[in-house]
Amino acid sequence: MLQDQYDKAGSSFYLSLRSTADSKNCPGDHFSFLIRSGAANVVPPKICIQNNLVLGGVINNAGYGINVVILNGKTGEVIKTGHFDMYSGKVKPLIELLKSIEKGSIVLMASYDEPSSKLTEDARKLIAELGSSVVQSLGFRDNWVFVGGKGATVKSNFEKYLKNDNMKNKYENWPELIELTGCIPKYLD
Repeated sequence: MLQDQYDKAGSSFYLSLRSTADSKNCPGDHFSFLIRSGAANVVPPKICIQNNLVLGGVINNAGYGINVVILNGKTGEVIKTGHFDMYSGKVKPLIELLKSIEKGSIVLMASYDEPSSKLTEDARKLIAELGSSVVQSLGFRDNWVFVGGKGATVKSNFEKYLKNDNMKNKYENWPELIELTGCIPKYLD
């Protein structure tokens, strides 16, 4: 069980969850990021920008489903954070958020527990328009992290996906968590 693995790992596991994106490795016209998906239904996801935790369990703003951070693409300022339960919640608030994103915004997403049950074709299309190439394949309890942008003309290079497969899962009915780090270019008009 994941909780047992989490307890046995002790403080070294906790310390690794506290690490953030290292802005020293990014050029001045980029923002550093770290995205970590949730682990099963026990450890919430985490999103860091420029060495600052902006979404996670420690600051109590992460939740089941799809977790979202929207940044101003020019300044890196956090515009909005949210989480949308795609198992027992409704997809309409996620669709409304996706439709409200302004051109030039950077969007970061991380799954936790179950990201796909209520994800409609409309929601998938809106996420694909941000640059996701995986969202159309996202299934029950898959793990997924993604960075894209409103007005993106190409598919994002910042996306990872791990399919839920009971023969390969690390945590019983869930795949292992996934992590993505990198440098996001600032939006230029």
